[in-house]
Amino acid sequence: MAAYVIAEIEITNPEGYKAYTAVVPATIEKYGGKFLVRGGSAEVLEGEWPNRRRVMLEFPSKEIALKWWNSTDYAEPMKMRRGSSNGRLILLEGV
Repeated sequence: MAAYVIAEIEITNPEGYKAYTAVVPATIEKYGGKFLVRGGSAEVLEGEWPNRRRVMLEFPSKEIALKWWNSTDYAEPMKMRRGSSNGRLILLEGV
């Protein structure tokens, strides 16, 4: 079953985050993942949604998504992201 990483990101250091976005795609692709949503505009339809960057990744399975998340390949990019932003991320299984 496919798995999805959904992130809501508040960028605090645009230059540092830009460097992160340059290196992270290769780590995602290595684990069979792909971007479904990467930034772009959002229109609030209901409720309160803060103005944040939103990203959605798709992986072949939850297990593979967790391998990526816990990998040495993503360790340094994760530090870059955390040093340049505040975020909330969740892993969901689905179809």
